[in-house]
Amino acid sequence: CEDCGRSLVGECKLHGPLIRAKDRVIPSRARLTLPHYLTLRVLELRAGNQQILGVFAKKVIQKRTQFGPYVGQLSTKLTCYDESRLVLQVLKDGGKYFLDTPNEDCGNWMMFVRLARNQEEQTLVAYQHCGEVYFTTVKPIEPHTELKVWYAADYAKFMEASAIFIKEESDVCPLPPVAKEPVDPWICSSCRSTFATFALLESHQCIPKDRV
Repeated sequence: CEDCGRSLVGECKLHGPLIRAKDRVIPSRARLTLPHYLTLRVLELRAGNQQILGVFAKKVIQKRTQFGPYVGQLSTKLTCYDESRLVLQVLKDGGKYFLDTPNEDCGNWMMFVRLARNQEEQTLVAYQHCGEVYFTTVKPIEPHTELKVWYAADYAKFMEASAIFIKEESDVCPLPPVAKEPVDPWICSSCRSTFATFALLESHQCIPKDRV
């Protein structure tokens, strides 16, 4: 105590406790990377003050808008699993690694995007490009709409998951893989050509029909 000049264990009985000043709370890395036209909302508060978050649009986001790359730690074992988020893997130097985000300082805002339970609520598609994972919008996203993601067809094969899914009660229920093309093919908004996978749509040379 600087008032009585004594070293004490705990507070001074004569002059009382010190006034504690707390540091300012700094948002995590993941929250700081959130684009200005997106916002985080608390959807549920679980035991231990655990927040279930969702990413929502603040303005209209156009179709074919790309987000990414997804930031995470490369790991051979997934240390943090959340059933409401997609499990993501990438190929690096011939090896297959998980993109692990054990905490908010190890990733970017994309770690908060929840998985889509059906095609109606899906707004994003996840795919791998040059060893990184990106999300791209598959439809215009209206304000106050939650961004939800599922695997692109080719990436679903890489992840050994189904590219087609349905909602059964509250569970995500993958269907057995099928050899046929998806019921809803990918359509180029400029030339109106159709493709079986998003990867083919992304790589094609687009020539608008009015220019032809």
